Amino acid sequence: MLEQTVTSPNAAETPTGRPPLRELLTDAHSGVLLFGITPPRRSATPDEVRQIAAVTMARLAPLDVDGLVLYDIDDESDRNPDQRPFPYLPTMDPARFQDEYLTGWDRPVVVYRCVGKYPEHELRSWLDRADPARVLSVFVGASSSQKTIHTSLPQAQVLRHEVRPELLLGGVAITERYVRSGDEHLRLAAKQARGCAFFISQVVYDVDATKSLVSDYFHSCREQGIAPRPVLFTLSVCGSLKTLAFLKWLGVGIPRWLENALTHAADPLAESYDYCVAAARELSEFCRHLGMPFGFNVESVSIRKVEIEASVALAAQVRALLDGAER
Repeated sequence: MLEQTVTSPNAAETPTGRPPLRELLTDAHSGVLLFGITPPRRSATPDEVRQIAAVTMARLAPLDVDGLVLYDIDDESDRNPDQRPFPYLPTMDPARFQDEYLTGWDRPVVVYRCVGKYPEHELRSWLDRADPARVLSVFVGASSSQKTIHTSLPQAQVLRHEVRPELLLGGVAITERYVRSGDEHLRLAAKQARGCAFFISQVVYDVDATKSLVSDYFHSCREQGIAPRPVLFTLSVCGSLKTLAFLKWLGVGIPRWLENALTHAADPLAESYDYCVAAARELSEFCRHLGMPFGFNVESVSIRKVEIEASVALAAQVRALLDGAER
C-alpha cells in the first residue's frame, strides 16, 4: 500500500517542465492537464492487470500531462433505473492499482473516492498512509439520496481535515445539476469552504451551460471576497451510438443538435473529436477573458481501443492548445 514519506509536497519541477500539480492547483494556475482512466475490473488476474498497466503506461508516455486521474467506480443504478448500456463491473481500488501496478508513473495521481462505499475506518486508514507529495484526491458523494452509504461526503471531508489536511482535496462540478437547480455554483463555494482546492467537472458537452456555471461561480466568489479555485473541464470523445447512450445514461447533458450530429455522422468519433477540440478552445478563451483559473481532464468513457487512442490524441492537442495560449 501507499507509504507515507517526508517528501515536501511542493517538490522540484516535474518531467513536464512545469511546477508540480499540487503547486499548480494551490496557486490557481491555468493550463493544468490531466488524463483520466478507470482501473481494471476487480476480477482481472494479476497478469491481466500488469498487462493493462503496461499498455496504459505506453499510451501515457508521450503525453505532456501534469497528472493522472484514477476513477473509483460505483454502481449508480439507484440514480438511473434504465438499463446501463455497458454493464457495471466492480473495479480495483484505484489506490491499489496505483501503488502496486503503476510504479513507473513519475507524476502525481488524483485518486477518486466514492466515499459512501467505504466505512470510516477504511477511509481513515487510506488517508493516514497517503503521501501528499504523490497523491491528491477527489471525494464523490452518493449518487442519490436513496442510496445506502457508509460515510457521507461532509463526514469524509471532516475526516480528511482531521487525518491528512495536507492532502490536496478536490470536488466534482456538475453542469447538469446547475441546469436543473441553478445552485451548483453555490455547492462549489460550499465545498471550497470545506477544503476543496480544485474541481473536476463531469464530462462537458453543453459548453454554454458550463460557461454559465463557471461565470456564476466566479462572480459569487468575488461577491464573497474569496478567490475562485481552478475548474478542470472533462472532455471525452464519443465513437459510437452505444457510447452516446452511455454518456446520456451517466447524466451528461448533450444539446439536441449535437446528439443529432453524432447520431447521423458517418464518423461519430471524428465528429465528437472536433467538437471536443472546439469546446476546449471556447472554454479556454472564456476563462482567460473572465480571469477564471481552469484546466482540462481528458478521458474515455469507453474501453474500445479506437476511442481510447482518440482520447490520447485529444489530450496531446489540448496540451498544444494550452501551450499556444500561454505564449
